[in-house]
Amino acid sequence: MPPKDGKSAKKKEGNISKAERERLQREAEEQRRREEEEARVIAEREEIERLERERIEQEKQELLELKDRERREDELNELRHILDENHSAVTAWESECRDKAKWERYMRCDGSPDPSVQPEINSFISLWREDSETQIQLVLENCALALQLTNELDFLLSEGPNPCVAQQYRETLLCLQSLIHIKLDQATEELLKSANSHSDIETGNMQTVVQDENLTLCLWANLNKNPRFKGFQFEEVGLGFELPKPLAVHDIAVRILHTRYDHLSHHSQQKQVQRRRSMMEAILTPPTENTAAVQDRKMEGEGDEGESSKQVEDDSRSVRSESRKQSAVSVISSKEGRKSSSVKPLEEGESQMEEITTALEADQNGSDSSPAEPVTDGADAHIVDLQQFTPLGGVFYFDVFHLPPQSHIVKGWEMRELLETGLQIFPYPTEQTSVQSSTSVKLDENSSTVASSPVGVTVALPDSVLFLEDPHVAHWDPIGQHWRADCISEASYDEETHSITFKMNTFSAFTLLQESYANMPFQSWELRPLGQDSALFTITGALIEVSITVKGMQCMLHMEETKNLDHLLGKWMSPSELQKAMQRAGINVFVNEYSDKYVSINPKDPLIEHTVYEQMALMSSAVAFSWSRWNTQCGQEHLVLQACEQLEAGPVAEEEWSLYLLGAQRNQHLKMKEHDDSFSPELTEGSEFHSTFLHMLRQDMSTEGQARVRQSHYLYTDTVQRLLCATRVLTYS
Repeated sequence: MPPKDGKSAKKKEGNISKAERERLQREAEEQRRREEEEARVIAEREEIERLERERIEQEKQELLELKDRERREDELNELRHILDENHSAVTAWESECRDKAKWERYMRCDGSPDPSVQPEINSFISLWREDSETQIQLVLENCALALQLTNELDFLLSEGPNPCVAQQYRETLLCLQSLIHIKLDQATEELLKSANSHSDIETGNMQTVVQDENLTLCLWANLNKNPRFKGFQFEEVGLGFELPKPLAVHDIAVRILHTRYDHLSHHSQQKQVQRRRSMMEAILTPPTENTAAVQDRKMEGEGDEGESSKQVEDDSRSVRSESRKQSAVSVISSKEGRKSSSVKPLEEGESQMEEITTALEADQNGSDSSPAEPVTDGADAHIVDLQQFTPLGGVFYFDVFHLPPQSHIVKGWEMRELLETGLQIFPYPTEQTSVQSSTSVKLDENSSTVASSPVGVTVALPDSVLFLEDPHVAHWDPIGQHWRADCISEASYDEETHSITFKMNTFSAFTLLQESYANMPFQSWELRPLGQDSALFTITGALIEVSITVKGMQCMLHMEETKNLDHLLGKWMSPSELQKAMQRAGINVFVNEYSDKYVSINPKDPLIEHTVYEQMALMSSAVAFSWSRWNTQCGQEHLVLQACEQLEAGPVAEEEWSLYLLGAQRNQHLKMKEHDDSFSPELTEGSEFHSTFLHMLRQDMSTEGQARVRQSHYLYTDTVQRLLCATRVLTYS
């Protein structure tokens, strides 16, 4: 019986458990339904609340947009009025300065000719050419005057005279440059004629150095003809040379002429412009026309064709240059009706020219996504692209000459054979190659032959130049009229002595090169006020940091841990003078129409970008501006930068900065900060939309800040704008 009772108890317990499980399952199901219902209700409520918030935000957005549209015309008109007033004032001031400079030049009365007056400069050239004076110091004085005249001609050409006058200026400029070199050759010959009377006691040879602020002339005459002679170092100027053994036994003279100016590179630049023009013509030539038809048309109107090709280049450049020069109001007006997030298609003509330019650039680069190859003939990769590289420190003319006949004393008489051939080049190597000596004197066909071994050169880097990287060397090809990177071997840079040593296959003019954009792209930038009509513009480049103080219409460069740039640092200059001086010194933070082919950039609409620079300049006496990492993530049609009011000189506190999103149609003050994790276009509390950056900033400014902005001088504003447009920090950072 007990076992039976046990089985019944287990069965009953099992039945209860099953019922309990079913009850629990029902309760769980009911709980789940209640929770789902509650979740649905909550979701519906949240959806209603979200829609309500969106409705409120939409209404608020529409209200802000309505207010922006209502005051848009007034804001644009006010900005247009300010810009037009400043532009007119600057134009009138520049015209007055030109008239004053012309009058001062006319009243100078120092005996120097006016290069803008053709009869005067022609008389000067004719008289100097006929002058038989060869004494080196007097020749250097005349060369200094001629260089001064070439600088004046460069300035006159930069003002954009009419084509006929510009052509006259260019011809005069080339004539003066050629005559300077001829006179230096004549002075060199005169020094070499009396080499034996100035020989060195220790070496038995003649070596001398003559220099002024424009050039250094190092001259060595081989009087001893020691076969064991290897080379000579002009210690006082840091120049030296090494000769192959066969040359050491010949009657030769070696000259290293270092000119701190560069009269060669512009020839190469013209050649490269002509190449680009030819490529543009090839692109513009209709594909349906055959070659014969094109040639026939060229023969019928060769002169017109030349003007047409020039116009093609001018048009292609105008697309870019006008995009930088167009006023802010024109930019905004031209994009009226376009949504701020959309991309406006270009006008038909502009689009066609952009396509042509893009095709040309692609042909030069080989790829749109990679840095450009040198813009040279594809068949010769050794030609230096002067857009990618910049010659620095002037030109070194490295020549070897026949030693002129020396004088002899016979019975108390000094006798010397007189030759009318002038300074003669000693042919080295004897087999003429495409690279020859830089001097224009013809080779002597009856000269002795020597073996073709490389010649060595040592050059101390010029003190007036800052090389950011080890310099490259290029030699001049007088036939092709360009710098070449071949025929240079065993180049080595000594960092301790700041000198470079290399070997050349021949005697030739050479120069030192640096990559034009070695300091780009910029890592950061900042423009902050120092007071009324004064600001500090700082650019942190890839290799060095550059600071430019602006005060009125003048600029001053500051750099840390930089030596031997006393002629540049701490000197007040105009923006154009500072830009030229910095580029000559190897400190390049300025861009041009080809720069984007060599630098990785953050592409922006150039019209919007120029608009922002105009308004930043207007506000720069009271507002600080800085780069933002979000500028790379807002697309081509928008810009993001940091700004804040700053009335005291000194660094800006990190928490004071505010972010601004700028576009063609709308500008807004963002709620987010620079170091937030993600980008958000949400407006800061109490902010509104504005059609111009000027009014966007002005709405939150103090009375003192607004007064300072209103009192900004037009020349100061123009100076700041020039610096911003020349560096384009919003694109090249």
